[in-house]
Amino acid sequence: MIAIYPGSFDPITRGHLDIIERGHRLFEKVIVVVFRNPNKTPLFSVQKRIEQIRQSTQHLPNLEVDSFDGLTVTYARMRKADVLLRGLRAVSDFEMELQMAHTNKTLATDIETIFLATSTEYSFLSSSHVREIARFGGPVDHLVPHTVALDLHQCYAKTPIALANDDRTLTPEELPDATLTEKPASGASISSES
Repeated sequence: MIAIYPGSFDPITRGHLDIIERGHRLFEKVIVVVFRNPNKTPLFSVQKRIEQIRQSTQHLPNLEVDSFDGLTVTYARMRKADVLLRGLRAVSDFEMELQMAHTNKTLATDIETIFLATSTEYSFLSSSHVREIARFGGPVDHLVPHTVALDLHQCYAKTPIALANDDRTLTPEELPDATLTEKPASGASISSES
């Protein structure tokens, strides 16, 4: 059974990775699809987001990363997928996601939406919060994969960077690669990456 995990992933977070890894255990194949949202101005290009996701998920076999500009159910039908995979963080997510699932069901009655409740440690986490923290020089290395943290710091290169669990503040030029260490999520098997 093939599952599609759609989203904008701008950028991919450890919360997204949690859903991807758990979905990967449930389905034969998971396709993570970067969709272009016309209502949002992305920080990273679609190609950059695909690259970030691939780097973050290279430890998972039978996982594919793609992009699409159109309806999720159209893409799911093209790929012969049976399931749309979605993560739920809070009650506010549920209302929006349920409306989307019902709408998708009117368009494709043969495609099911499966919700996974986000692990507790990621229930607060969103890409927009990560971007805001990074924009003001806050630490994001514990919220996103290592390579994504570096990409965010490069985007906001003029902002001093605070490190998680560290009193120092560095400029991007002073930040060695080794400073941003990978911190695996508890209970998740996140390899050096994401």
